[in-house]
Amino acid sequence: MSIPDFDIDFCVKKRDKVLSHIEDLYGKQSVAQIVTFNTLTAKSVIRDVGRVLGYSYIFIDYIAKLIPFNIGITLNKAIQSEPKLNELYNKDIQVKKLFDISIKLEGLVKGIGKHAGGIIISSTLVYDFCPVFKDFENNKLITQFDKYDIEYIGLIKFDLLGLRTLTVIDKCVKLVYKNYKKKIDINNLYLKDKLSFNLLKKSNTIAVFQLESKGMRDLIKKLKPDCFEDIVALLALFRPGPLKSGMVDNFINRKNGNEKIYYPNKLYQHKLLIPILKYTYGIILYQEQVMQIAKVLGNYNLGLADILRRSISDKRKKDVFLHRKIFKKGSKILGIDHKLSLKIFSLMEKYSGYGFNRSHSVCYSFIAYQTL
Repeated sequence: MSIPDFDIDFCVKKRDKVLSHIEDLYGKQSVAQIVTFNTLTAKSVIRDVGRVLGYSYIFIDYIAKLIPFNIGITLNKAIQSEPKLNELYNKDIQVKKLFDISIKLEGLVKGIGKHAGGIIISSTLVYDFCPVFKDFENNKLITQFDKYDIEYIGLIKFDLLGLRTLTVIDKCVKLVYKNYKKKIDINNLYLKDKLSFNLLKKSNTIAVFQLESKGMRDLIKKLKPDCFEDIVALLALFRPGPLKSGMVDNFINRKNGNEKIYYPNKLYQHKLLIPILKYTYGIILYQEQVMQIAKVLGNYNLGLADILRRSISDKRKKDVFLHRKIFKKGSKILGIDHKLSLKIFSLMEKYSGYGFNRSHSVCYSFIAYQTL
């Protein structure tokens, strides 16, 4: 019901070959990179306008540094939230002039760039669908629509990224064969190797893909992963949302037998949730689990369940309110107590804001396991 997003990692040295293959297969006029627009943010617009007005660098730098580093900060919000800035704006004529001009320009496009890995492939010529221009460095087409407008007109974005770890793995496999005459089928490894998990539980993960940071190694010591599913969970848990919410502590305690496992908690349990949440110890950790719960308890089809997931993740309150009604109606059809279903919906709403893409986590966990 919504356009999929393709994120595919390739060996960093072979990525250009993939792009060339796609152009040969579909035609150079049917493949284009995606434009990015660099806008005047709160800090940058102050610096640019101040420079044009002829203010000294020290003065401009002082004002710019008073603007908080909050995500999505605007000049109006900065004036309201920063007392010193508010005082200067109301008392200093130069500061007021600087801000009044900058507020009018804030958000405007400053320049253009290329998406790091994003391309589109059209069924006919790209310019049948959107305006394009040429990158004169490599003579390739670039869309004049950004990734959001590309999706709006119905074209699919493919993120083709270069991953250095894949290059390292390839070299290692070749070196093992060269030196020991042993062929390793790197894509068909035994996933219950005791030596690998002993290394992992001891947190000896320096140079292991995704598992080598200090914070991750501290989490590994607490979780004591002993199966592949635990590696998948590690990557999903090691993010700001779960770490701040207390979800990580609950997961660790349940995994290590220090907390009873409920589906999903002591007050609001349902037997239909056991197959969905069993491998995460009763905790809603993945976006796919949200979709499954909507299907099993709310009578959703998976297309509508994906829209529910997006609505909750993007915190679209009106849409979530509408889905609450749909979920209640669906659970009634399935003969599930409506009070229980709404309580579970609230829990799903709470935790899905932190939910991670399980398919992504599994892929990266397998690469982590390969590097163990």
